[in-house]
Amino acid sequence: MRTSTRTLLAAALVLGVAAGPALTPAFATPALATPAFTTPALTTSPAAASTTRPVSPDLSAAIAGLPRADATAALVRVGGTEGSWQGSSGVHDLTTGAPADPAARFRTGSVTKVFTAATVLQLASERRIDLDRTARSYLPELIPGRYATVTVRQLLNHTHGIPAADPAVGDTVEEWYAHRFDVHSPEAMVRSATSKPREFRPGTKQHYLNIGYTIAGLIVERVTGDSYEHQVERRILRPLGLRDTYLPGEAAGLVGPYNHGYQTMRLDDGTTGLRDVSEWGVTDGWAAGDLVSTTADLERFTRALFAGRVVRGPLLEEMFALPKVADLRSGDPAAYSAGLSMKKLGGREVWGKTGGRWGYNAAIASTRDGARTLVYSVNSTDAKGQDMNPTALNVMVAAYGLPD
Repeated sequence: MRTSTRTLLAAALVLGVAAGPALTPAFATPALATPAFTTPALTTSPAAASTTRPVSPDLSAAIAGLPRADATAALVRVGGTEGSWQGSSGVHDLTTGAPADPAARFRTGSVTKVFTAATVLQLASERRIDLDRTARSYLPELIPGRYATVTVRQLLNHTHGIPAADPAVGDTVEEWYAHRFDVHSPEAMVRSATSKPREFRPGTKQHYLNIGYTIAGLIVERVTGDSYEHQVERRILRPLGLRDTYLPGEAAGLVGPYNHGYQTMRLDDGTTGLRDVSEWGVTDGWAAGDLVSTTADLERFTRALFAGRVVRGPLLEEMFALPKVADLRSGDPAAYSAGLSMKKLGGREVWGKTGGRWGYNAAIASTRDGARTLVYSVNSTDAKGQDMNPTALNVMVAAYGLPD
């Protein structure tokens, strides 16, 4: 891999591409066979009137030519005061070869964390949650003494020191696929994680994991006496009119129109190829990664969030405040706030969140002033790989420029 490509991948990954453990198959990913159908033409909408930074024409190139080895479809929306652009490419499914539906629903993975953080911060503004109060004080029967000092704020900005829960089954994508309909209890995941020694003293380092948001979702339920799902719906989805966004609970299938997701894995006949993974339970992600949405809904949410219409007043700053600690693994300065993360691209700060579920990668991003927003869904064939999907990476760079 050339140095420039490696640098771009590292820069993009800091936005939090993974929603769970990356599974590395024991076989090499093959090139996607040339489909027996004609690749659909790229669909785009012209940019609106722009100011000093016209929308990059490279956005069309970033998603052209799908399906290919790394992705079967892509949906992209760029907005803000600098201009707007919409495009889609690829196929609805590999069987029919019909063009990808630009309005399709998709799994957002860890973009869910932004909705969870916003819900917690709304409750904090109502004085129903105290960010400096310990998680154990809300869930004394679940959080053991070794984690007695972990605060709600540390759950949200990944400085809690609680390790990941053990995966329920298996170490390979094939084993996970065989158990794709298993239902996982958030309480069981928390018990699995908190039964282990802490990774570091809370508040001293940062390690991006799902477990803090699983605990945050349970705190939402404890203080409201309501389900996490209903709280997100009534606080965010309904007020913003996000009619195509929902939390699926134990349902493994997608409701409404969607473009099929595929994953490279070993097939039943022993060969390696693409398997349709559109139906896959997401209870292992829950408040950290189970949301389903569309690019239109996520664009509306992103604009409202950055304009201060979801989390209001001083508490919004929690989403743009990076803790002054180092990353546990890299030693670099912390890149994650409450719900979001930051990277300097094209000479300015870009805040956002990426996510991955099997068959789907997604992201929201924006400059702090909302001048340029980005939402994408990429039907990645290795959505939980260790590197960022090449199509998604190209979209991010085309929208904002190279990393500083």
